[in-house]
Amino acid sequence: MDLSRSVEGWGVLERAVALARSGEAFVLATVVWREGPSSGQHGSRAIYTASGDMYGWIGGACAEPVFKREAVKTLEAGKPRLLALGDSERFGDLPQGTMAVEMSCQSEGALQIYLEPVMSMPHLVIIGDSPMAQTLAEQAAQLDWTVELVTGPQFSEGLLSERSIVVVATQGHGDEDVLLSALKATPAYLGVVASAKRGEALRSFLETQSIDTAQLDAMRIPAGLDLGSTTHKEMAVAILAELVQRRAAGEFSGAVKIDAPQPETAIDPICGMTVDAVPTSHPLEVGDETYYFCCPGCRAAFESQQGA
Repeated sequence: MDLSRSVEGWGVLERAVALARSGEAFVLATVVWREGPSSGQHGSRAIYTASGDMYGWIGGACAEPVFKREAVKTLEAGKPRLLALGDSERFGDLPQGTMAVEMSCQSEGALQIYLEPVMSMPHLVIIGDSPMAQTLAEQAAQLDWTVELVTGPQFSEGLLSERSIVVVATQGHGDEDVLLSALKATPAYLGVVASAKRGEALRSFLETQSIDTAQLDAMRIPAGLDLGSTTHKEMAVAILAELVQRRAAGEFSGAVKIDAPQPETAIDPICGMTVDAVPTSHPLEVGDETYYFCCPGCRAAFESQQGA
């Protein structure tokens, strides 16, 4: 039994929350209109992840392959859109920007599906145990960011990825070693809570360690917006404000790595629908050519034509 199919209703939304917290990008799909007969129902939901996993139910054998292909395109674009599946004559006037896909399955049903890309939440790693570090962690958690607060001795580059946002707040206790480890992971952001004078000393040290100039220039020392003399709570606000500003500018979004398998496609010679060229698409060999079909009915009609 495919356990992913057992996730439905509120379970799909619960899975979506878990995926968002884990950092994997995915598309959340919701059926917003249907005309029967169709196995997809109003409010039916499904998830398709960047790694190719599907949870929930959006429609039958004709709708699902189309949904998967369009979900990948939605992830690549990073923008939501409306997908209309079925005979275009049944839709009437569609909203601008709707992606219409002719689907001539035997059920003669039609669906409109809202595809919403969900990108991973920022992964913030704060190194230090000062009151400022704790306040920053609490504030970022209020934004639903994934936050890890560790001390200098607890930190290792294995905690980081290229999408990580790193704030070093160790107050001069082992800053050099922490920065050397963090730079190996080439995080999306690396900032240090330190004075400008301390920052110059850290840069000088890192230059002696053959750190790439571009990485040194990208470091933020001191981290955060310049608000002048501030309390530790205000300093946490200044740092978070800079991170929010940069995220809004798209600096932390990055390209979505899509590992979902992308099979070759073929055109069903009977209905003209684009189908995956895979064994489940009812392949039929005629001479040196292999044809693929959306359903057994289209294959039977084609065989009938060949025998005529």
